[in-house]
Amino acid sequence: MSADGRQFPEGFFFGSATSSFQIEGRSPGIPQGDSIWDTFCAEPGRIEDATDGLTACDHVHRWSDDIALMASLGLSTYRFSISWPKVLPNGTGEINERGMAFYEQLVDGLLDAGITPMPTLYHWDLPQALQDAGGWTNRATAEAFADYAALMAERLGERVGTWVTLNEPYVSAVLGHITGEHAPGHADLGEGLAAAHHLLLGHGLAVTRLRDAAPHAEIGIVLNFTPAEPATDGPADAALARVRNGFDNEWYINPIRRGTYPADIVEALAWDQAEVHDGDLDVIASPIDLLGVNYYTRAVVSAVGQQLPFGTPRTEMDWEIHAPSLHRLLVWLHTEYDLPKIVITENGAAMPDQNRRDGRVHDVDRIHYLHDHVAAVLAAIDEGVPMAGYLAWSLMDNFEWAKGYAKRFGIVEVVPGTLERIPKSSALWFEQLARSGIIPPVTVLDGV
Repeated sequence: MSADGRQFPEGFFFGSATSSFQIEGRSPGIPQGDSIWDTFCAEPGRIEDATDGLTACDHVHRWSDDIALMASLGLSTYRFSISWPKVLPNGTGEINERGMAFYEQLVDGLLDAGITPMPTLYHWDLPQALQDAGGWTNRATAEAFADYAALMAERLGERVGTWVTLNEPYVSAVLGHITGEHAPGHADLGEGLAAAHHLLLGHGLAVTRLRDAAPHAEIGIVLNFTPAEPATDGPADAALARVRNGFDNEWYINPIRRGTYPADIVEALAWDQAEVHDGDLDVIASPIDLLGVNYYTRAVVSAVGQQLPFGTPRTEMDWEIHAPSLHRLLVWLHTEYDLPKIVITENGAAMPDQNRRDGRVHDVDRIHYLHDHVAAVLAAIDEGVPMAGYLAWSLMDNFEWAKGYAKRFGIVEVVPGTLERIPKSSALWFEQLARSGIIPPVTVLDGV
């Protein structure tokens, strides 16, 4: 049965998401400390197009217009991240009141526009001062994160009803400390495992502090999932898929919901767990009110290195487009982990964005992607999965980390040079979805 014309349940919300380093840029009026991404961008060869986040989308100056843009698109929720070094330049100690004021006015502006703010406390831009002391390989960083979380909850008070602790600790640990693709650019398995544990410990410590500072608020974490499926029915492929799922998808949700790391993967990695102190896993398993799910693609794995068949649809990130895996993922999470609430906190696609009509990017490929993945969410709801909302990644084209500005995920174009915001056709399609809660057909826009 086609999902076109089907209605989402009452109360289900639609919005978009961004992160601080990717869109904000810097302002002379808001001094701030460097983050590990400032340092990483300054290292030759780290960013594909040799760019940085010093200007990004200039959201730090254009935030009011960006809120008006969101309101014009009918978005009810906005997930953004707070720059830790903008409010605490050294990660601890003296507060930068001008940085704090920026987030206070952003939250107030969202509320005035009828948009629910959903702040994420950490989206990868660790203060460089903390990195100099060991970063996430140092247990003290988890404790500093909890202090920072409490500070933000105290200052934003009753204005924020949902707090997200971390965004994708897998990426921080693995891409930042094992593969070296992201800041801080290290390549050491032991560092990565230590960082992963301390990230989760920071989350658990922050949950307790947030509960104390904001007892009215819902608290959650955002995890990214890339379901691994074997290329064949052979035992070698099945074994490899098990390892990938254990390390990529269970390593973070298991300790949060079950208080344990996957035992078979611990053994496979020969991890001595020296970083795990008595009581840590109880802290990490502190109850959460919601899980944020970031999903972009699946992984088809083969022991002989088999690739996806030629012609398999992919995004500009070379990621397979496979909406059914999102549906299966959501059902698995619900069945295995009995979560109180799930929100799609990121889902979207980098596309070529070469087709223009009437001055607008006519991204029918992105509309197809969003349509099919939104339909997969509705199918999960039909099976009893407690889905609460869907946030498209991303509101606007931005700094795509090590890829620079070459990969465009936005439903809103950011014109290079002028930084003018122009909604793409996908934004107009998404507006109809957000305002009605009804899935529009891909052909709803003239000329599609």
